Amino acid sequence: MKAVSFRQNLPIEHPESLIDVIVDKPRLEPHDLLVQIQAISVNPVDTKIRKGSGPGQPSGELKILGWDAAGLVAEVGSDVTLFSPGDEVYYAGSVDRPGSYAEFQAVDERIVGKKPASIDFANAAALPLTTITAWEMLFDRLSLCRDGNSNQGSILIVGGAGGVGSIATQLAKRLTGLTVIASASRPETAEWCREMGAHHVIDHRQPLAAQVKKIVPEGVNYVLALTKTEDHFDEIIEAIAPEGAMVLIENLPRPVDVNKLKPKSLSLHWEFMFGRPRFQTANMKEQGRLLNEVAELIDAGFVRSTARTNLGLINAANMKHAHALVEGGKTIGKIVLSGFSPSDTLP
Repeated sequence: MKAVSFRQNLPIEHPESLIDVIVDKPRLEPHDLLVQIQAISVNPVDTKIRKGSGPGQPSGELKILGWDAAGLVAEVGSDVTLFSPGDEVYYAGSVDRPGSYAEFQAVDERIVGKKPASIDFANAAALPLTTITAWEMLFDRLSLCRDGNSNQGSILIVGGAGGVGSIATQLAKRLTGLTVIASASRPETAEWCREMGAHHVIDHRQPLAAQVKKIVPEGVNYVLALTKTEDHFDEIIEAIAPEGAMVLIENLPRPVDVNKLKPKSLSLHWEFMFGRPRFQTANMKEQGRLLNEVAELIDAGFVRSTARTNLGLINAANMKHAHALVEGGKTIGKIVLSGFSPSDTLP
């Protein structure tokens, strides 16, 4: 089968940073689905692992990236009960297994959802990783109630125009009753945050706390810190109300002083959506369940895909372009790629 891979941690400008290869189809474990990939999207974790700062580093062997996909179930493992061949699915996979930059991928059925029927594969592929991340931040880490009619206070989403911020804004607006404040830095990203449902948009190039307290003088109850947390840390603490909580997703490139959380009795949470499949937790099936629930929200018109840019076929040249855009730090929503060239496809 065709795949896009790499052997060494190289800058994206290097000719061999990503290469087109032919590899064997993956073999299935008992709970696996073999999915024929129709579309994928690119996430910051893809670029980090390619550059050498993420889990699962290559050692001269081919490594296939990609942790967002939508496709068709081609085969099922011996213990599969949730899906059948021909089903349309979407998922984010596991960081410890070969990824979705390939014509076929093996993935555990318990972390797979049924693709929303109302959108195509490309729009579906934009969603899984960021949807799982946003959902787990809101409802598992912060334990928010999914009751859109209750007033649960306010939330600040730092980096509202990115992949996670775009879906987190929608989920918070539709399901929690929170007042949603998103941060952005350009007119086009601010407008995107409003399209996603943010009640207010502030500029994260400026001090956050003063802007937040013009909207909610007592401070926000929750913060999703999605970008450059080390730069915003003191401002976030100032912007949170006493007994509030914040959730982080990034590895911090330099230390922050968590003792600053103590005076307000603030809580700090980490979110890593690969944790459940990586450690085979007893509740890993929750990821498939939440993807099914979000698919229903999409089909009902309550949530929309965050796909913004489609770069065409899945190949090394287009993937390099996608990685360069993600590394540039100015993408809005998600970048997707769809399909493979029919030439030289192996059975």
